[in-house]
Amino acid sequence: MEKLQFNELNCSKEILKAVEDMGFEEATPIQTMAIPVAFSGRDLVGQAQTGTGKTAAFGLPVIQTLDTSKNYPQALILSPTRELCRQITDDLKRYAKYYEGINIIPVYGGASIDAQVRLLKKGAHIIVATPGRMVDLLNRGAANIDSISNLVLDEADEMLNMGFKDELDAILGRSPEERRTLLFSATLPLEVEGIAKHYMKDEIS
Repeated sequence: MEKLQFNELNCSKEILKAVEDMGFEEATPIQTMAIPVAFSGRDLVGQAQTGTGKTAAFGLPVIQTLDTSKNYPQALILSPTRELCRQITDDLKRYAKYYEGINIIPVYGGASIDAQVRLLKKGAHIIVATPGRMVDLLNRGAANIDSISNLVLDEADEMLNMGFKDELDAILGRSPEERRTLLFSATLPLEVEGIAKHYMKDEIS
C-alpha cells in the first residue's frame, strides 16, 4: 500500500500541527487505510499489531469530528488494560492539543470509581475505558453512551482473551445503532469476526 502524508488525508490544520509537533509526516499503512474510511462514516475492521500507529488511525478522525459545543460523550474507546487506557488517553491529548475544550476521560479498574464518576459528571467528549469498569459505570448510571457516534474496540482479540465477551456484548448492545464502529485487532479469530458480523454494518476490512 502506498503511504500518504497526513496532509493528504483530509486532516484539519489543528491535527496537522499536532502530528508535526510529534515529528510525524508520513502516515503508517494502518493510518493510510483507516483514516479515510473513518472520515467516510463506514465501519472498519483493521488488523494491526501494537506499535503500528493504531491510536492515530482511530484517534485523529474521532477528535476531528467531535462537536465541543455538546458536552456529552461522543466517542467511546475500549481497550483491554488500564495501561493501554492511559497510553491512549495521553496520545489523544497530544493529538487534540490545538483544539479547545476537548475532555478525554480514562476509566479503568484498580482506581477509585468515585473519582472517575466525578470526572464524568464534569463532562467528557471521549471516554477511554476497560470493559469491566465501563459496565460498572453504565450500571450505576454514571456514564451515558446513548449519543456516541464513534465506538472503537482496540485490541479486540486481547479483550476476548481476557474474558470480556459478556461486557463487550453489554456495552455494544447499549450503544446507538447509528454509531460508527472501528475495530482493531492483531489477530482475527472467530470470536472477533463474530463481533464484527453481529454489531457492525458494511464494514471495510
